[in-house]
Amino acid sequence: MKTKLEYYRIFYETARFASFSAAANHLYISQSAISQCIHQLEKDLNTQLFIRSRRGVHLTQEGTLLFQKVESALQALEQGETMLARLQHLESGTLVIAAGDTITCHYLLPYLEEFHAAYPGIRIEMANSYSSHMLEFVKEGKAELAFVNLPVSDDELCIKPCLEIHDIFVCGSDYPKKERYSWNQMADEPLILLEENSISRRYLNEQFQKKEITLKPQIEFAAHELLIRFASIYLGVSCVVEEFSKESLEQGIIHKMNLEPPLPSRHIGYAYLKQNPLSLPAQAFLNLILKKQTGG
Repeated sequence: MKTKLEYYRIFYETARFASFSAAANHLYISQSAISQCIHQLEKDLNTQLFIRSRRGVHLTQEGTLLFQKVESALQALEQGETMLARLQHLESGTLVIAAGDTITCHYLLPYLEEFHAAYPGIRIEMANSYSSHMLEFVKEGKAELAFVNLPVSDDELCIKPCLEIHDIFVCGSDYPKKERYSWNQMADEPLILLEENSISRRYLNEQFQKKEITLKPQIEFAAHELLIRFASIYLGVSCVVEEFSKESLEQGIIHKMNLEPPLPSRHIGYAYLKQNPLSLPAQAFLNLILKKQTGG
């Protein structure tokens, strides 16, 4: 565009008021400045835009055509400014999160509820799969934030912990359990574990392999809830996340088995692209979580 945008604004106001002086008063500039800008615009476009008379000015046929386009363009700019202002105040926008069922239900749900109550204009979208797939969703632009089981690493992503968790072994209330278990003894129990392709299962395997113990579960599941359910009906011993099993533990549906030494703690974390700044909704959601985590 070879002509300054401000010239089009002056042209628009002049045409709207059909008067150089009225446009000058509205824009808080001199009438001579209005006249100079219109002259320059007509020169740039090689077209007469106004017909001057004692009664004021009115548009030529070419000026009318340009006015229609300028009016649409200025309205679009104003709409854009309004939309940006609404985004700044979190009155609109979209928050796209990737997370598995367990993390969503047992960790994110209260935060999502609070976020929605605080910012009802923000649309929340969820993508669901295994933790390893969540990272791909972020890299492919299908989600802005992913919440995953750690440890994971990816050079393209910023990955930070947000919740410490503990893996424990549990059984049903009447299961014949010992006071304490060595790692070898636990491995000999009829184990019910998550599938091999989950980060939690890989972490568990790695911890036992450090002690030269190979886990051979009798049953494998994709869902954390089924681990609790099957342990509760005495079909074996499950490895679950203690923080995500509190209700079942408190109700006595399942009981913790004492592994000595216990499994090292790990974390739930969030991930986002290093090269892309987080949107305002994503920043607000993370701030909500981190504020709660630190007791703010």
